[in-house]
Amino acid sequence: MALFGTKKESIDEEILSVFPEEIYRSGELALKDILTPSALEVRPTFVRLGAKLARTIFVFSYPRYLHTNWFSPVVNIDKIFDIAMYVNPVDTASMLRTLRRKVAQVQSQITIREEKGLVRDPILDTAYRDLEELRDKLQQAQERLFYFGLYITIYAMSEEELNKIETEIKSILEARLVYTKPALFQQQEGFQTVLPLNTDKLKINTYLNSSPISSTFPFISYDLTSNKGILYGINRHNNSLVLFDRFSLPNANAAIFGTSGAGKSYLVKLEVLRSLMWGTDVIIIDPEREYEYLSQAVGGSYVNISLTSKNHINPFDLPVPREDESPADVLRSNIVNLIGLFRLMLGGLTPEEDAILDAAVSETYASRDITPESDFSKVTPPTLSDLELVLASTAGGEGIAMRLKKYTSGTWAGFINQQTNIEMKSRLVAFSVRDMEDELRPIGIFLILRYIWNVVRTNLKKRLLIVDEAWWLIKNEDGASFLFGIAKRSRKYYLGLSTITQDVGDFLNSPYGKAIITNSSLQILLKQSPATIDLVVQTFNLTEEERFLLLESDRGEGIFFAGLKHAAIKVIASYTEDQIITSDPAQLLLIRQAKADLKKGNTDISTP
Repeated sequence: MALFGTKKESIDEEILSVFPEEIYRSGELALKDILTPSALEVRPTFVRLGAKLARTIFVFSYPRYLHTNWFSPVVNIDKIFDIAMYVNPVDTASMLRTLRRKVAQVQSQITIREEKGLVRDPILDTAYRDLEELRDKLQQAQERLFYFGLYITIYAMSEEELNKIETEIKSILEARLVYTKPALFQQQEGFQTVLPLNTDKLKINTYLNSSPISSTFPFISYDLTSNKGILYGINRHNNSLVLFDRFSLPNANAAIFGTSGAGKSYLVKLEVLRSLMWGTDVIIIDPEREYEYLSQAVGGSYVNISLTSKNHINPFDLPVPREDESPADVLRSNIVNLIGLFRLMLGGLTPEEDAILDAAVSETYASRDITPESDFSKVTPPTLSDLELVLASTAGGEGIAMRLKKYTSGTWAGFINQQTNIEMKSRLVAFSVRDMEDELRPIGIFLILRYIWNVVRTNLKKRLLIVDEAWWLIKNEDGASFLFGIAKRSRKYYLGLSTITQDVGDFLNSPYGKAIITNSSLQILLKQSPATIDLVVQTFNLTEEERFLLLESDRGEGIFFAGLKHAAIKVIASYTEDQIITSDPAQLLLIRQAKADLKKGNTDISTP
């Protein structure tokens, strides 16, 4: 064994001495080894790259006129493809000489036809005018001529899918009199042409002047940039800015969906911060106390609603009717909404109880001399205790009165059986229900929404109403119905309603949830979970590419729908904005630690 080992070592040393560089290179991993596919096969109609197929097509004919954005339908098609454009300038002096000869030829043909007495040829006349116009523009340096090549490489998993995508692109272009062909028996050259190597191996080019080329490049994708509005993020299609004014849509409502940690609250807080700078008032229902620091940073009001808080809302409050509203209608609408709140509080009502409670509420208002003829701005509304007394003395109302006791004299009495002591004078007002028990949270949100709606109806201003974790309200029919009513009527009061939820299934499975989405002109989908993605795809009619995008999105990435337009979006905030709106626990801990260190450092400096 020792002899064999010695002999082997001597052989290895001999090989290394003869081929040292070759052996070293054979073990080196180059970048091209990582980038190259596992297999490559060139066919007449496609190139196989591993498991994928690629086919290159080229444009060989253009119409006389190309309108702006003519290439937009192709760029925005929901398929995987690459586009290459080659724009090579042509010497203007030599081209003017060529055009002069061409004009002479066309003019000669026109003259010959006139001498023969033939009917005027519109094609020759049009060609003559176009040539003369192009000559003038080239001579005056208004235009330049280029040699232009346009190539598209499409990708698919099967040849049938390749044919389908090619037919779709071909149909879109032929509708605009732009004609294409596949690079038959030149697929390898076509694929290399489209790669970002600046090597046009096909060289299938056409003379085009500046104007038609400018209508093709840069790529035109769905543009959500408007002249006014706030910055929502970056358009991932073309890196343009998504600047949008939600109040320019038919309604200013928004529905935002995403998993926990997808960046829903981050996006909304960023919108709030930027909307405030444009004079929009903001009202927030905050279930997890995420908006408290934002409220403090902008000088807003933060109202905590719980069983032990000092803040109270009386459900019997009445809004002051506007000039175009009837006091009788306002009172009747308020009674109807109150019945919905009581259904939620009492766990449902029978038809008989509903009728008894309806009459008792009207009588309770009357006991305080509140009628349609009253001045609602000067009256003192009744409380739940007043309603309890009326029900106790009403035939059939004793049971309802007994069920109300826990709200009037029981554990929950301090929460709802008080006169309202809240004022909404700040431009940002946030209501926290974090400390509310889960059983009471839907009731608290409903009560806050009713109070906000009364304020909105009384004073017309540009406002945003944000309902975070809206599924708390949607899972109850009366709460969902009330929220849907706000969504339908918000436009009349210059209000934009934002509903935010991570439990997409609970929201979309409710008929009111779907109706709220329908009445939301702005919709934002962030990262979705595999468990709910099918429901989201079906509801929003998403493509397979969009489905994959939502499953693989990072935090703050998703799809932004505005009316008929939509685009992939990435939410971007400045450093200062990020410090105000972040809800990342790790980042918040670092911020608090930095503040503590800064405070400690200041104390140490001031200490003698």
